[in-house]
Amino acid sequence: MPYSRCSKKCLPGFRKAMIEGYLICCYDCVLCSEGEISNTSDAENCQKCFDTEWPNETRDKCVPKVVDFLSYETDVVAYVFLFFSVFSSIVIVLIIGIFIFFRNTPVVRPNNRNLSFIILISLKLSLLCIFLFIGKPVDTTCMLRHIFFGIFFTVVLSSVLAKTITVCIAFKATTPGSSWRKWIGVKLPNSLVVILSSVQVLNGVLWLTFSPPFQEMDMDTYHGKIILQCNEGSKLAFYLMLGYMGFLAAVSLILAFMVRTLPDIYNEAKYITFSMLVFCSVWICAIPAYLSSKGKSTVSVEAFAILASGDGIVFCMFLPKLWNILTKPELKTRPSLQK
Repeated sequence: MPYSRCSKKCLPGFRKAMIEGYLICCYDCVLCSEGEISNTSDAENCQKCFDTEWPNETRDKCVPKVVDFLSYETDVVAYVFLFFSVFSSIVIVLIIGIFIFFRNTPVVRPNNRNLSFIILISLKLSLLCIFLFIGKPVDTTCMLRHIFFGIFFTVVLSSVLAKTITVCIAFKATTPGSSWRKWIGVKLPNSLVVILSSVQVLNGVLWLTFSPPFQEMDMDTYHGKIILQCNEGSKLAFYLMLGYMGFLAAVSLILAFMVRTLPDIYNEAKYITFSMLVFCSVWICAIPAYLSSKGKSTVSVEAFAILASGDGIVFCMFLPKLWNILTKPELKTRPSLQK
């Protein structure tokens, strides 16, 4: 039987496109545009899918978009981050235990040993914040992840800065009749930690009060995929958090570098210099990567930066002291302490 038209039927997934200068029975079949479908033959127009849906390969049916986030079920890197977080936390607990056991030795006691315990405990809590970055983000975890991380790391950096200032004052006070002697003790470093950490706590309270982080669905960046992520809320508060931590780390690095070569076997300045150098290097590289990534890539950058900077402080600042404790018994005896 002859066709009563000069074109074949357009299949589902296509639409009719009239050919200029021909009768209406002559047309071309054009594939539906991205984000559109047609589920009937010879469709005049294609229909747009809902925001949460995307056409299948044949563009004749809308299917739900894939929800993308750093998941325990689909991403091996999530378990890598968790492993290093737990492993680093266990190492920190062991270091704390050894330091408590040898707390009266000249390796642990100088330069305010309480600050060492504050740094180690805050580092442990910072590394455990990785659990808030992995899994499906919700409003609660979005609010807690940046606030907790910022406060705990600020306590770490405030304590490191207090240690550095203590080293500087200690060598200034060696001069007979020096006015720096009145600043020696635990009151100044403890006060510095409280005051410097309070600035970040205040920033966090204001952040949560006026523009807290929240769960966000990005439906436009990738076709066929919904990126489930955390919106920082107040960009100003977020960058103030990072900037304040960078300021504390930079000041500690500069002061520690200035006194790193002073002649004392228990001088921690060189260890602080290396640890702050690692911290600053990691975050200087991480921030551009954070700003240029989306979704699970952003979370991976944050998790890596937290682990790398935290472990850098542990390995550069505390493992040398731990090595001295375990391999040089003459440094932990009472006669050596009295000397």
